[in-house]
Amino acid sequence: MCVKVRVLGLVALAISAVACKEEGTIKVHSLSFKGVKAVDEARLKGALATHQSSWIPWGKKHDFDRSRFDADLKRIQAFYADRGYPDARVTGYDVTLNRRRDQVDLTVTIAEGEPVLVASLDFSGFGVVPPSHLDELKTRVPLKVGQPRDRQLVALTHEMAVNELKDHGYPYGRVSTNEDDGTDGKHARLTFAAEPGQIAHIGPIEIVGNKSVSESVIRRELTFKPGDLYERSVVQDSQRRLYGLELFQFANVEPLNPEQQPADAPIRVTVAEGNHQRMNFGVGYGTEEKARVDAEYHHVNFFGGARSAGAHVRWSSLDRGARLDFNQPYFFRPHFSLGAEAQQWYTFTPAYRSIVTGAKVTVTHRASQQMSWAASITREHDSSAIADNVLTDFALRNNLIALGLDPTTGEQDGTLNALGFDMQRSTADSLLNAHRGYQVAFHTEEAGRFVPGTFNYYAVSADARHYLPFSDQVVLASRVQIGNIRPFGSDKVNVPFSKKYFLGGATIIHG
Repeated sequence: MCVKVRVLGLVALAISAVACKEEGTIKVHSLSFKGVKAVDEARLKGALATHQSSWIPWGKKHDFDRSRFDADLKRIQAFYADRGYPDARVTGYDVTLNRRRDQVDLTVTIAEGEPVLVASLDFSGFGVVPPSHLDELKTRVPLKVGQPRDRQLVALTHEMAVNELKDHGYPYGRVSTNEDDGTDGKHARLTFAAEPGQIAHIGPIEIVGNKSVSESVIRRELTFKPGDLYERSVVQDSQRRLYGLELFQFANVEPLNPEQQPADAPIRVTVAEGNHQRMNFGVGYGTEEKARVDAEYHHVNFFGGARSAGAHVRWSSLDRGARLDFNQPYFFRPHFSLGAEAQQWYTFTPAYRSIVTGAKVTVTHRASQQMSWAASITREHDSSAIADNVLTDFALRNNLIALGLDPTTGEQDGTLNALGFDMQRSTADSLLNAHRGYQVAFHTEEAGRFVPGTFNYYAVSADARHYLPFSDQVVLASRVQIGNIRPFGSDKVNVPFSKKYFLGGATIIHG
């Protein structure tokens, strides 16, 4: 039997046709809200089981499910209550079918009500934490006086308070959250009370789960040793370093028997080794490069010791050759690594051809997860030639000369010896898919003079990127590059290029 439904006694819905159709035959065309001001609509939609179908023809489509939609009306109220709006209510909704009766538009009207505001924020029992660190914690917590009492922010503030104890030698510390909403129920006074417990130092370290990777490799990545004051951030840094080796699919560093609160906290390092060898092979075809074959091999525990080595081979009508790489992660000291690259690469285009043969050695120092610097030396032989039809184009003649080519032969041949220095700092939340933070990279290079060769120049460049999130799905990504490369000496023919360049831009990333 087909019926009409009334929600909260306020809005009658013409939904009888929806109820008569079989489940899954009606798609959600749109989902919108009225009266939403205090919360992010995107986050509100993400908390619901009813989702809007993609407008892209091949995108994912979502069916309208009446029981899920009814449950979502209650989820909306719970969503608002968690964000400090306990009086928020769904006052009505509208369901509109299209003419073909196979899609529905949903509109939900919400009365947000008055929020519960944070009237005060206090921390008690944190005398074991240095005053300067406690003051810094108070400025960093996301919960602020005068803002709505968001339960997620309360939980995050509580977690940060516990971690502050653990970062100062109290791994068993506890924090209780006390709340008084006052006589009107709209002004919350929050107190985070600490129970530090027993101060602890690092005890014996146990390593389990390793098979082919030796204990010495794991221990040298640990940034703590028995007798050190227990610091949660140091323990987590060791865990990140183990993951960074790419040897393990799982790594966990934690104190044992926390319920006993031992003064010398025993530490267990648990690892699960992943596949140490990877092989990729691909074939393709392009209108310019014709047939293409790529093969790549990588070993992350080459001859043990967490050394990595790899090879990349490529063949096509445009380019072909082989590249080898090697990395020694522990180079005399834990924060230093040694890398080496070698290549023999041929490039063939309608405008020019080139052959590059050489190697590069780099020493890298990673001071922290955010900061690193590297020094390198490069030695390679470069040989290139411009096609005759390009060489006779006088509009390009000056540029060809600036590139170091002999305008009479159209060829360039010589040895490049260069010293390089790089510095990088990154606060981005992810290197591959950043949503917030920044990355800054600086590079300087000099060829000739100290390491004489055919080419003589110095170069400086910088690259800056900034990520500003507007929502969970929209990020403003900005990038600026600037650099300068100049020849020196009386012979300015054998210089790779000589020009200034600048590039800047901003991109909206959605997804």
